[in-house]
Amino acid sequence: MFKIFFLQAGGFDQRGMIFMFGALLVMYFFMILPQRRKAKKEKQFRAEIKKGTKVVTTSGIHGKIAEINDTNNTVVIETGAGKIRFERAAISMELSQKFLEK
Repeated sequence: MFKIFFLQAGGFDQRGMIFMFGALLVMYFFMILPQRRKAKKEKQFRAEIKKGTKVVTTSGIHGKIAEINDTNNTVVIETGAGKIRFERAAISMELSQKFLEK
């Protein structure tokens, strides 16, 4: 009633290996490399933040940097409601640059 079929793998030929290598190379140039460049720019942006810089956090809070604490990587942002302490990683590079262009 039930028939079991065993399929034998023919192994990779040289064209298949070249195709796989090419696919990995394309994936690297279109996906991995741009993400690394973006992460490097964001890290540099966060390292160069100074007191008085206008920023936007990832949660959408607009404010001005009041204090920078390098020992625990936090910043205090002065907003209209008061001062709030954030992790330095919570500052959005893209939103801050759009905020400054206005």
